[in-house]
Amino acid sequence: MPTVSGRAKVLLLVFAAIAAVFFLRLVFLQVIVSDQYSAMAEESRTVSFETTPRRGTIYDRNGIVLATSVEATTIYANPVEVTDAAAEAASLASVLGGDAADYRELLSTPSTTFVYIKRQADVDVADKVKELKLDGVYFIADTRREYPNGAIGGQVIGYCNVDGEGITGLELQYNDILSGTPGTYTAERGEQGFPIPGGVKEETPAVNGQDIMVSLDIKLQDTVEQALAEGVKDLETEEGSSIVMDAATGEIYAACSLPYMNPADMSSSQVGSESVKAITQAYEPGSTFKSVSALTILEQGTMGPEDTMFCPSSISADDYDVSDSHERDGETYSLREILNHSSNVGISLATEQAGFDKLYDNIKRFHFTESTGVDYPGEAAGNVLDFDNWAKITGYNVSFGQGIAVTPLQMARFYSAIANDGTLVTPHFLISKPQSGDVAEWESEETGVDETVLADMRSMLRSVVTDGTGAAADIEGYEVCGKTSTAEIASEEGGYKKEVYNIGFCGFIDNSSSNLVCFVGANEVYAMRQTTQIFNDIMENAVKQYNITSMPSN
Repeated sequence: MPTVSGRAKVLLLVFAAIAAVFFLRLVFLQVIVSDQYSAMAEESRTVSFETTPRRGTIYDRNGIVLATSVEATTIYANPVEVTDAAAEAASLASVLGGDAADYRELLSTPSTTFVYIKRQADVDVADKVKELKLDGVYFIADTRREYPNGAIGGQVIGYCNVDGEGITGLELQYNDILSGTPGTYTAERGEQGFPIPGGVKEETPAVNGQDIMVSLDIKLQDTVEQALAEGVKDLETEEGSSIVMDAATGEIYAACSLPYMNPADMSSSQVGSESVKAITQAYEPGSTFKSVSALTILEQGTMGPEDTMFCPSSISADDYDVSDSHERDGETYSLREILNHSSNVGISLATEQAGFDKLYDNIKRFHFTESTGVDYPGEAAGNVLDFDNWAKITGYNVSFGQGIAVTPLQMARFYSAIANDGTLVTPHFLISKPQSGDVAEWESEETGVDETVLADMRSMLRSVVTDGTGAAADIEGYEVCGKTSTAEIASEEGGYKKEVYNIGFCGFIDNSSSNLVCFVGANEVYAMRQTTQIFNDIMENAVKQYNITSMPSN
């Protein structure tokens, strides 16, 4: 055999080395990293996203839609398939509005196969984009949240973000019920971006959310919001709140606070509009709290409605003076007259006689230092010093609603107990889940207040309207009961602000077919005024709307 020359040997060795490199590279690609490259290739032609479930509808107590999900289309793009980002961006801007440069930036996004162009677009708008037949632009059937009543009830209803998650109000409170479960969609697309037949790798259907029916009456809510806005304007201030609830059931028919929020147009919302402050903010209630003290006095039997005591022009305790809101000479008042005139001195002395410890017991008994359990996010609880830390002046102050903080909702619940034979209900919005037929159940509590005491309380609260500070709340032909308040406002510098007050009225129509209790408050009001006219406007409308009939007492 011929011998191989040295040069040939070198060539053979070089060829063998090159072959070995290619062989090892082939082994590396097909064996060692084949899964990784396969995944990369699949990723380049695969699109994956979550599919949005249809969110449940919120209905008011009469079946009127408060919040619902409507058909929409989400527009997205695969930048890898976009052939002319500048031209396509201009086309998108011509239909969707906005700046073409923003769309161009999205369409040119590197290292991704999925970018949102427009979330939850109107279906007809998306159809116009479809007609453009843009490379790499695709469409997903979606839903969008709508609020047919705009700002009416907006604070109670709340709103959702673009991902369909409840952010405030009942949308947040019942997000788990309303939201449902997202689905998944993963599909392979071919060279031109079209789905490959049979290329859907995974598809899990979304599970739609459940509907809920709530106690809100959108018609009454509109009445309350208008009356509050107009009344607060007349009082030359900007903030106020109102609650209307059923004393027998705890169902809240209307609730609002200024400024209002429009969930259909959150761009116009103001700071502080996102919640009902009558639920989420505690304040010193002032004279509406005198009813708690009066109830304590009646229960202890130290005074009846017509029993009298001398009420000097002022009293002192712990180097502090207590006087009435208006200068007066010493007077002899009955307990009824103490409420009629809203006398700080009178209620202080009468409560002291009954026992400040008994007042504290009733604060606990009616749960003023606890939240009510209302199904609304961010509820505030009231607070007061532990009784062991009370000085004499503390007892005086608390008896007329200073030195204690409660929410308007807590005050409305207390007045509900007076109207409802002493039963303390849980304020709430949820009534039922129509699809499942589930009816919500809410706790109530018997406080054990004697019927005679309750009758005397209602009688005295009626006198406040007929003969006292609540005259403007009265409705002809009906027995309106309630109590006014003119509460001083704590100053950041210490003490209380001068000549500016939080005012309010809480009341109900006694001896009638109505169980509605209404609180109306206005904040930062200059000079001593009343919200009684606002109450009157709301309840006169309620009388007409619900055909409330009077059953005069004997």
